[in-house]
Amino acid sequence: MQTRRLVLGALAAAALVSPLGAADAADVTLRVHHFLPPVANTQKNVLEPWKKQVEEASGGRIAIEIFPAMQLGGKPPQLIDQARDGVVDIVWTLPSYTPGRYPTSAVFELPFMVSTAAATTMAVQEFYEKHMREEFADVHPLMFHVHARGVIHTKKPVATIADLSGLKVRAPSRSIGQALEAMGATPVFMPVPALPEALSKGVVDGAVIPWEITIPLKISEMVDNHAVTPGPRGLYTSVFVLAMNKAKYEGMPADLRKVLDEHTGMRMAEWVGKVWDEIEAPGRAKAAESGTIVELSAAEVEKMRELTASVRGDWIAEMNKAGKDGAALLKDADAMLDKHTR
Repeated sequence: MQTRRLVLGALAAAALVSPLGAADAADVTLRVHHFLPPVANTQKNVLEPWKKQVEEASGGRIAIEIFPAMQLGGKPPQLIDQARDGVVDIVWTLPSYTPGRYPTSAVFELPFMVSTAAATTMAVQEFYEKHMREEFADVHPLMFHVHARGVIHTKKPVATIADLSGLKVRAPSRSIGQALEAMGATPVFMPVPALPEALSKGVVDGAVIPWEITIPLKISEMVDNHAVTPGPRGLYTSVFVLAMNKAKYEGMPADLRKVLDEHTGMRMAEWVGKVWDEIEAPGRAKAAESGTIVELSAAEVEKMRELTASVRGDWIAEMNKAGKDGAALLKDADAMLDKHTR
């Protein structure tokens, strides 16, 4: 309750100091809260273009205000509850920041369940529409997406799986933590904004993250070694959701809900996935300037697949225990991924 009061207070303060403008003239104002800095690609290349699209399509009747870096209070794992409880209108976050709460979406966070970000994002969106509506019934999901395939960034060179042995590696989700453990590393779970401090203090020896986030977090200044997994499927990705408070959505006029519907869902997923592929290049180029990038051999990638196969089995068992057909869900997710990758 204390956290909720602090967040509500921050919201009120933000409203008081908000400059006069489009929001004051709009019929509906939507506040979007996320955990990355304003210079991050999430805000610059996704949220800000989307804001412009929606505001223009509504003729100014919808205004969107973006609050980065947890400016409205709370911590990243609390974002989804902020949307659910109406503390904010919309959040951009990871379902995996609340472990065990959205287990079905974790199918795309299993090892080797990512091709391109564009194809995987459309697969996740389709999978949500078919299989995950009930799981996310406490919010109104506007769109799901993933980042491009993750890279292993470490202080020590990693050219083989054996090189991971004993390293403390930041993990974004339980599934990838299990995969790292299967390969001999020690997973350390934390939201990505905490990573720079953890690296500088030696709490972790490295991390698995995509190239794009290395620039705003200045990861290439802290580690010199970067290992990528080539092939049709990468080691891992993370699932993100742009989620809205249900009451806020349902309380909007029907014509404005239609505007929002037309700029979210699969239509939004199609261009957002492409953005995540395109924004990888600067991060990789920056890392190459000061460090070493290694492509793991086909033999090492196959060994990774074998060592992490049990993670898929554990997820299937978890789904079965919850009364769902885990094997069928995984098969369907695989099929959707293949369909959109073609």
